[in-house]
Amino acid sequence: MAGVFLLWSVPRAASDSPSIPYHTPVLAAAVREWASGSRRAVDATIGGGGHAAILREAGAVVLGLDRDSDAIAASRRRLGTEGVQYLEASFAAPSALTAIREFHPDRILLDLGVSSHQIDTPERGFTFRPGAPLDMRMGEGRTGEGGRGATARDVLNTWPVERLGAVFTDYADERRGRALAKEIIRRRLSAPFAISDDFVNAIRAVLGPRSGPPDFARLFQALRIAVNNELEMLATALPAFRDALVAGGRLGVITYHSGEDRIVKHAFREWGRECICPPRQPICTCRGRALGRVLTKKAVSPSLDEIASNPRARSAQFRVFETAAADEV
Repeated sequence: MAGVFLLWSVPRAASDSPSIPYHTPVLAAAVREWASGSRRAVDATIGGGGHAAILREAGAVVLGLDRDSDAIAASRRRLGTEGVQYLEASFAAPSALTAIREFHPDRILLDLGVSSHQIDTPERGFTFRPGAPLDMRMGEGRTGEGGRGATARDVLNTWPVERLGAVFTDYADERRGRALAKEIIRRRLSAPFAISDDFVNAIRAVLGPRSGPPDFARLFQALRIAVNNELEMLATALPAFRDALVAGGRLGVITYHSGEDRIVKHAFREWGRECICPPRQPICTCRGRALGRVLTKKAVSPSLDEIASNPRARSAQFRVFETAAADEV
């Protein structure tokens, strides 16, 4: 799965206009190769419809899901209804998992990135640009399954130091995560966190004046993951997606965070093993067969030139698992 990848568009000025674009689909060439031969495909995070367009071009009828009503509307404007069905739901919601299972797909694609539209719409609160509200909820209706309606502001203003420290340590690999959590507690005693500047100033107080956009991006991403319960949702959805695929079907996941990629890599690796019993157990008591095979021994990622042309795609990683064929089950 090598080749030329199309990356996200260069960030544009923030605006509340619905004309803010969705990104060009990441790793488009790899996704196109992965989708070849598909007849029924699921795009579990349809966004602006870029990947769904590739799936339809491959000859598949597409079921597109997104918890963001803006995304559903954008993809519907782009693709229409010819060969595409839409469902407004989080990919891990029970209604979504039921719909995917009943669709009997041979491909399921899960792109875990935040769209350029969401980042560049300031009121959505995904950016560390000055003055942005601390929201970060994925669902346009602001009551998503992942965050149960809680905003980034709620997390920063109410979570205890232990829980905040774990967010920054586990999701941002920040060695001063607990110190940052303590600084947040100290600051919120004087005034609640309300806008991006409040969190940026707390970060600078702990990481020092030389901290900058890479640090802000990493820690804002960690906060977003916590708000939307993203890693737990991913762990729930992966086995359900695998079981929904027809024999010989392919599950492709594009991740942007080490925690996401770790979950996907370990799940795929375990599914591809014939035996998952403890190493020294004398008799096999597990399933005794592989559930399929990993098609990407090493994750597909953008080239340096591609990353230079669009920094938002710098951390994209694409992994693929193929379920066992009918005669192997």
